[in-house]
Amino acid sequence: MRNNDQLRELKEAAFKHCQTFVTERLGRLNSQAKEISDALTSETKSSAGDKHETGRAMLQLEREKLGIQLADAEIIQALLHKVPANVTSASVGLGTMVKTTTSTYFIAISAGECAYENQKVFCISPATPIGKLVMGKQIGDSFTFQSKENKLLIII
Repeated sequence: MRNNDQLRELKEAAFKHCQTFVTERLGRLNSQAKEISDALTSETKSSAGDKHETGRAMLQLEREKLGIQLADAEIIQALLHKVPANVTSASVGLGTMVKTTTSTYFIAISAGECAYENQKVFCISPATPIGKLVMGKQIGDSFTFQSKENKLLIII
């Protein structure tokens, strides 16, 4: 049973990793948005002319790009809020962690690799290629990814 306890701890660490990933991303984007806003304010006070208008236009474009990135990050944050923290299921779904013959995955958001006590889990979205392959599968089911056969060993 200790192995399952370790996997539950790994799952909890993966969930926290996802929360930190989203929080840090939103923080970075908000900070960049403030910098651009401040730069736009200072551009207004600067001299007029073509150079001034070009600078303002570039800052506006950057602000638009950041707005899109912020909206995406907020969608990811909303999805993460929907992830059940202590879900137990016989099949792979949102909020489950699945150990396969090759890797361990936490199905929530795409937040990269989480390392915890010499173990690693890949935090993936259900919309990723692997996420699509494992969703709904049960222990003992198999799937092929990048020409490698994988078998689901544990679902937590």
